[in-house]
Amino acid sequence: MILIADSGSTKTDWNALNHTEVLQNVQTVGFNPMYQESEDIFNELDKSLLPHLEDKKPTAIYFYGAGCSSPERNQKVSDALQRLFPESEIHVDHDLLSAARALCGHKPGIACILGTGSNTCLYDGSQIVDNVPSLGFLLGDEGSGAYLGKLLMRAYFYRELPEELAESLKNTYKLSKDEFLDNLYGAEVPSRYMATFAKFAHDKRKHPVIKEMIYTNFENFFERHVLKYKGHMELPVNFVGSIAYYFADNLKMAAQKYGLHIETVIQSPSEGLIKYHQELLEKTGTPNKV
Repeated sequence: MILIADSGSTKTDWNALNHTEVLQNVQTVGFNPMYQESEDIFNELDKSLLPHLEDKKPTAIYFYGAGCSSPERNQKVSDALQRLFPESEIHVDHDLLSAARALCGHKPGIACILGTGSNTCLYDGSQIVDNVPSLGFLLGDEGSGAYLGKLLMRAYFYRELPEELAESLKNTYKLSKDEFLDNLYGAEVPSRYMATFAKFAHDKRKHPVIKEMIYTNFENFFERHVLKYKGHMELPVNFVGSIAYYFADNLKMAAQKYGLHIETVIQSPSEGLIKYHQELLEKTGTPNKV
């Protein structure tokens, strides 16, 4: 049995599987070693994952996570997992690799993540060959739920929303400026808190002002990321993540401006990742040749 984890900043999907079937699925909170230490990750998994697995002992664990972009950060996750599963082989990779494997399989393409945060890569069918950096919540994350929430709340507090929208948002969240800022800057993962306001944008997505805001979010994303990749006009552009999935019509409309071909939009990479690893198990007979 192997264990595959697809972790964003908000949630993590864990799938235990062999080469023919998924044996178990468990969902926990998300993890991001950019903000969390190994001890925090270990304590959360000890109470929210381990009891569900009962006596199952994976031979290998593949953890794909947001923020897993350097050896130092990856080690935080690896150390936590090794404490929980001392006999398992641990592999920690960036969630970009999970997106590429789930979306493109063995074909070249551009893989994009649009969820709480955002990221992209150019994939040659085997490896990631280029990555325009996301720069994270403070400087980047264009196209994401956090970025959309930032656009919305900035317009609200700067009194740039039409009166009916402002009143609706006020009644929905009942937040003063001080409460909002305290919640934002006191949050363990600020991007996760900011992304919660994307739901309001989705509910009001047909309003011209919100529709333009959503378009601006995706326009900034395409111009600062996707258009930088060589071959972006010829290669399929594929998306995974809740924002891409729930705002798919807006996303495709924005892509038309740049002549981009969107091929696949899915909410979660889990199904594609499961297929990818099961094919490897079937082909090689071992989970360790990735």
